[in-house]
Amino acid sequence: MSYKVIVDSCGEFTPEMKADGGFEHVALGIQIEDTQWTDDDSLKQEELLLKIAESTSCAKTSCPSPERYMESYHCDAERIYVVTLSAELSGSYNSAVLGKNLYEEEYGEKQIHVFNSRSASVGETLIALKVQQCEKAGMTFEEVVESVECYIEEQHTYFVLENLDTLRKNGRLTGIKSLVAGALNIKPIMGSTPQGTICQKEKARGMKKALVKMADCVAADVVNAGDKILAIAHCNCEERAKEVQRLLKERFAVKSSFIVDTSGISTVYANDGGIIVVV
Repeated sequence: MSYKVIVDSCGEFTPEMKADGGFEHVALGIQIEDTQWTDDDSLKQEELLLKIAESTSCAKTSCPSPERYMESYHCDAERIYVVTLSAELSGSYNSAVLGKNLYEEEYGEKQIHVFNSRSASVGETLIALKVQQCEKAGMTFEEVVESVECYIEEQHTYFVLENLDTLRKNGRLTGIKSLVAGALNIKPIMGSTPQGTICQKEKARGMKKALVKMADCVAADVVNAGDKILAIAHCNCEERAKEVQRLLKERFAVKSSFIVDTSGISTVYANDGGIIVVV
């Protein structure tokens, strides 16, 4: 294959992507107390969730090394596209860029572009699929990069979690001052800013109302929905994800949609019962 799409492991793969030789995951790391995991296919979500529930310590995550990215670039593919977590939330983007520089110092120039998703989870998934779509359309490397960067500008990410403890303790909610105490069962509807940071969009009492309000937020923001793919990731709550999909399809029509379970990294931050929507 003349191209490859590399995605850090916060971005989930659909079954079709897993079967396609053009996609590759680069794993992040997870540590809870003295237990360490590599976020790859060997990681069992139920074991991770159990460890999170039992631990009094906050889970920590680590980005791939530049050398690990460099290893992925060293292949027969002529064009390499990399999709990472938002640079505002992780060092994965900077690591991928440094890996590119190291590769070119050792092996010479190659067509490699690193996309800052300004998102996470299925936001990365959709960007990777957009790369594939552009490549199949016969675009040049430069045209693919331009088209995908424009797509990232238009993308919107939303999520509702049972709690925001891991995000807060790991410093991912910097600057958000209006979050309400969990004892009141208030569920904030969160989203991404154009810069790739996390913001609060709305709030509601209870998960059911929060999901309805999130669906309203998505519907208010979406443009040209008929041309878009709707992606939903859930952390151990498939029925909840299906309900969100139903709520969204009541409000607007999309080209297609899919639901996936969260990867290890997304599981750490979403926690049991979390829902992530990107369109």
